[in-house]
Amino acid sequence: MKQKLLYVVIIAALVLSACGGGGAKQPAIVRIGWSNGPDSLNPGIAWLEEAYTIYELVYDSMYDLNLDGTFKLSLADSVSASADGTVYTYKIKKGIKWHDGQPFTAKDIAFSYTLYKDHTDFPTLNSYTEHFVSSEAPDDTTLVLTLDQSIPNIESRLIFLYILPEHIWKDHTGKPSEASEDSSLPTPTPEPNQSAEFENIEMIGTGPFKMKEYQPNEFIDLAVNTEYYGGRAKVDEVIFQVFSSPDVLVQAIKTGQVDMITELPNTSVESLKTAENVKVAVGAPFAPNLADIIINQVAPENCPSEADGGVCSGHPALMDKQVRLALAYATDKKKLIDVVLVGYGTPGIALIPDGMGEWFNSSIKDFEFDVAKANKVLDDAGYKDANGDGIRDMPDGSKPLTFRMNWPTSSIVGPRMAELLGDMWKQIGITLEPQAVEDDALTAKCCPALDYDIIIWGWVADPDPATLLIIPATDQIVTGYNETGFSSPRYDELYVQQGTELDHAKRVQMVWEMQQIVHDEVVYIIPFYYQQVQAYRTDRFKGWLDSEIKLALEDPTSIMVIEPVK
Repeated sequence: MKQKLLYVVIIAALVLSACGGGGAKQPAIVRIGWSNGPDSLNPGIAWLEEAYTIYELVYDSMYDLNLDGTFKLSLADSVSASADGTVYTYKIKKGIKWHDGQPFTAKDIAFSYTLYKDHTDFPTLNSYTEHFVSSEAPDDTTLVLTLDQSIPNIESRLIFLYILPEHIWKDHTGKPSEASEDSSLPTPTPEPNQSAEFENIEMIGTGPFKMKEYQPNEFIDLAVNTEYYGGRAKVDEVIFQVFSSPDVLVQAIKTGQVDMITELPNTSVESLKTAENVKVAVGAPFAPNLADIIINQVAPENCPSEADGGVCSGHPALMDKQVRLALAYATDKKKLIDVVLVGYGTPGIALIPDGMGEWFNSSIKDFEFDVAKANKVLDDAGYKDANGDGIRDMPDGSKPLTFRMNWPTSSIVGPRMAELLGDMWKQIGITLEPQAVEDDALTAKCCPALDYDIIIWGWVADPDPATLLIIPATDQIVTGYNETGFSSPRYDELYVQQGTELDHAKRVQMVWEMQQIVHDEVVYIIPFYYQQVQAYRTDRFKGWLDSEIKLALEDPTSIMVIEPVK
């Protein structure tokens, strides 16, 4: 009912606006459709891309990322670094206010960086603070960040560390209460960690938009921040509306129920190109985006403990590299791109997407599509069809090669990919049990429970490769970041080294070697890298940035400049 009521209200507003009549000016409300909402409003624990879309509009960080891939200071007017590269001093802008009217100072930044560093239970953002020693604010406009050694990527480490208001989050840090000076009183019991449990529904930030209303899995309504230090947006509200299926999402843009959709099935591109008042935009993703076939290969000795959530129920055959190799040979990536993406993609090879330029290891020779070779690999490894039912069995005959295959319900490509992979792998005597799983539930099954066989999902890349490279590190299995359970001492060693290597050419070489290891061990099968495909209506708002080097119409770069069509 709430969803329908929202539609009625919005449509009524549009009718009144169209009728004119000299009444009060109608607010400029941009409606954006997507297939899934954020998994959390708490930046410390979110995984999904949709959550970060909201954070970018509500919060600020030390740097902004331009559409050409360069960085610019956001909260600071200037920065200086010590000669040895271990101390960065930022001069923070004056006059910035939180959405609740409280003054913003450098102390909020120091608090936020310390919070992220102290909480290893923050699965993604904690990793950015790896080399932080301290964050201090000697006064309201100075932030001093001290590192344990010089690093090559300070901008990319700070760009997603969203600044949180100390006056709100200090009550959710879980720090022990101060001890009383009266020794006769009992020592206070430390409070449990509250930061990861904090729902953060009000989302008080300093960004260009502020939270107005939130209905989980239905919509998020953001109102313009009229006092934003970077200048007021030209629209009054942005509503992100969740739709139940890709087909409904496409219909919504055609009928004018929404003004823009962030994603769409590529099979709908041609029909949208001929739809009245709709323009399809295709380009390189702002953040390179890859699809991955995640294979549970965790060894028993690396399974997280029960206390840490470990289940490790993966099919034992998937721990065998030969089985993973056979799956790779039996995967027709060209067909997946042609059918699922209608050609709007490039073949995947490594964990680092080709859109990341020199970081992408272009020298890797991928496994060719060869069903005969795949069958031979399995034959040689002893996986025979013991009972003639068309399904291979474990060498000891204990279990057929029937794998559970899951994908998130929000995935536009998941169902068709699962169907195609089922047909491809059936040719080598492997069958699948396909099932879509709600996003949060799938995250719980995946990471760090490792309670699955194979998952179709994907990753969105940061500007720096370190964020994707940390995924297969052994110490990330228990955190849930390493979703395959893969472990390699050489890989772990290289990850540590590249994180502090200041010689750019040497760092690139290390990054290339890491990609080669992951590819050769068939940690993942990367079917393709996406092109960005979005659509917007031309009769409502103008100024969408659809002709830049990168495409991201939901990013503040576009949302801040669009304006109503007169």
